[in-house]
Amino acid sequence: MADGYHGGLGVLLDGRRLSPVQRRIAHYLGEHLDEAIFLSSVELAERAGVSQPSVTRFAMVLGFAGYPELRQALRPLVLGGGVEGPQESLLRGAIDGEIRNLALVRERLPAFPLKELGEQLAATEPLPVLGLRVSCGLATTFAYYARRIHPDVRLLTHGGSELTDGLHAARRAGAEWVVAVVLPRYPTEAVQALEYAEKMGLRVAAITDRSDFPAEVVLDAPVGDRLVFDSHAAPLALAMALVEAMADAAPLRTQARLEEYERMTDETGTFLSGDPAQ
Repeated sequence: MADGYHGGLGVLLDGRRLSPVQRRIAHYLGEHLDEAIFLSSVELAERAGVSQPSVTRFAMVLGFAGYPELRQALRPLVLGGGVEGPQESLLRGAIDGEIRNLALVRERLPAFPLKELGEQLAATEPLPVLGLRVSCGLATTFAYYARRIHPDVRLLTHGGSELTDGLHAARRAGAEWVVAVVLPRYPTEAVQALEYAEKMGLRVAAITDRSDFPAEVVLDAPVGDRLVFDSHAAPLALAMALVEAMADAAPLRTQARLEEYERMTDETGTFLSGDPAQ
């Protein structure tokens, strides 16, 4: 979380998992530290667009008794000449963080059982794919591409009894695996649904950011936490690598399905081709 901040502020933030509201405060401090050290907690809250109690909680998360103590610790960074050069822009820092996340996934690729898992997922029918709340987007993307090469992919993005029904129906139809996308913040309902899936005999493959996530196979990739809300470039890259492994596991079926899909889209004019004006 410390990338792109003044040196001393970066040390305070390093390794801390902040909530979206707390990130707004950190972003404001990073961009306006020269003036922020003279603001009251009420004034800082107004400038950052948060509540005054949120400023107090932010200071306590960083290990201070309250905001006055945090402000006192920040003042030497400015008044004592401790500021490090021009600050890197927030967006640049976020992108740099995602580049590091992707580099980490690249280094760890040999450790992921992508080939073996791809073979297992390609062979199971149907293939349920689960993702709730923020994880819904990545689960939907994975399912969209997996459907191009797999005959029966079932996307489960709604909770409650509908989620339980979907898992039960998939298992009854012959499913052996479920692919689950579980990214922070982790929905309790998703974890409970996976526990239920395992009781039914489904094997769980999880795309997440936690190496200790309770699943038979864990594909973990860090999320970007530099912005107010997380970004998921590294988990997305890992998910696409899994789709590629599924395609490689059944090359003849993959070729046939992709050719059939291209014929269908050509016949129906699904996508624009050539000059849009034509």
